[in-house]
Amino acid sequence: MKPVAIFRHTPSEGSGYFAIFLEEHGIPWRLIAVDAGEAVPESPEDYAGLCFMGGPMSVNDPLPWIDATCQLIRQADAANIPLIGHCLGGQLISKALGGQITRNPVKEIGWGTVYAESDPLAQHWLGAFAGRAGTVFHWHGETFSLPEGASRLVSSPHCANQMFASGPHLAMQCHVEMTPEMITTWSTQWADEVAMV
Repeated sequence: MKPVAIFRHTPSEGSGYFAIFLEEHGIPWRLIAVDAGEAVPESPEDYAGLCFMGGPMSVNDPLPWIDATCQLIRQADAANIPLIGHCLGGQLISKALGGQITRNPVKEIGWGTVYAESDPLAQHWLGAFAGRAGTVFHWHGETFSLPEGASRLVSSPHCANQMFASGPHLAMQCHVEMTPEMITTWSTQWADEVAMV
């Protein structure tokens, strides 16, 4: 079985619960530490799927790995290799597939309510959560638009696009990958951001 590639863009935003979920289901994974200088693969073909984690940077920043990552995402999309993105990762997927990344009207930090769509696609992706409200973790100041052909799955009062699906791909603005340790680390590391909200 090919592994799932998990792309880390900053040390404190690692694989989180996503890796725990993969391990519980016997799915191998490999960390690609972009933050430590590891190169973005030239092809997605060695992987069963690609997962892009978060980070404090913007996908609009002139960082050398962003264009390479977007190219890899487009290659995976063309090959029907599943993609999943958390926050910055969701923004990378949106940008690569033709979406726009802009400043969100407000900065969302902490636990907040989101609302899931109830259509058949939402039911397919979200199961019993479709059509319901729930509480998820947020930490973002920017947001993505929906690329052509993508469908919104989740929204919040302060951010219209919290999650979208496009074919076999799932992009999220919210953070469903959080562990208690990650929340503690972020709240300490970026305490100045918390104080400003």
